[in-house]
Amino acid sequence: MVTDQGEQEMNDAISISGVSKRYGRIAALSGVDLTVPAGTIVGLVGPNGAGKTTLIRILVGALRADQGTVRVLGQDPFTNRRLVRTQIGYMPQAPVLYQDLTIGENITFFARGHLNGGVAAKVAEVVRFVDLEEEIDRQVQSLSGGQAQRTSLAAALVHEPNVLFLDEPTAGVDPELRRTFWLRFRELADSGVTLVVSTHQMDEVVHCDRVAIVRSGLVLADAAPKELFSSGGGTVRIEKETGSEQHHIGSLADDLPRVLYDLGLDRSVKRIDVQGPTMEEVILGLIDPNGGGHAV
Repeated sequence: MVTDQGEQEMNDAISISGVSKRYGRIAALSGVDLTVPAGTIVGLVGPNGAGKTTLIRILVGALRADQGTVRVLGQDPFTNRRLVRTQIGYMPQAPVLYQDLTIGENITFFARGHLNGGVAAKVAEVVRFVDLEEEIDRQVQSLSGGQAQRTSLAAALVHEPNVLFLDEPTAGVDPELRRTFWLRFRELADSGVTLVVSTHQMDEVVHCDRVAIVRSGLVLADAAPKELFSSGGGTVRIEKETGSEQHHIGSLADDLPRVLYDLGLDRSVKRIDVQGPTMEEVILGLIDPNGGGHAV
């Protein structure tokens, strides 16, 4: 009989326990624990040098962890690289494309590295998915930054991976294309694909199912965006006929009901304004509680 823990492990596309990695004297990761359920979008957020890239490189099998266990779709991604890489896709921050080849030729090249047949049909399908059908015969060197990003995404998707790793996928693209990307990511997650997205765009974390905040090689928080937001505290301003008052609260979810309960049904209350922090303020507060202002 399968235990509840065993069932959970079977539902996790990614499982990381006690993972550490050093580069000489520098500790890039220090005992990271993280699980990612299948079919979810997890955002990795943290300052430069936090360990996000090292973590992704371990997950795709490019690096071996010094300590701990790593499982991607139930397999060690380093010792079983060949098997795991047929089931994962990776989109680096800077598109790795052949500049003198067309969009179609680039995606076909990557497809042939994974597929035994049906290449043309799969290439056509992913080009349609990223809305580049009319540009398929253009050389990459003539594309805009956004078009190159979409080509890179198509190349990562052409073999229908079960897990997709995206490193700053919307860096340098316009707001409309960012919105399109996230619509595509949600479509993929809804179809069962697991996505791990490293991002510097604070407003993008609201599109994720969970957010893992990384600092100094540790996962400081792993929660749904709503949970993070509600933990950020805020200010309740109450206007009465006799004047106004403010209450500073530590948690909107936990403390706001208490403040409202204390007011009772006072008819003199004319207006209540609840001002919470932005998601950026919540995340920066977790990354640097002393307000040092590290770049994320």
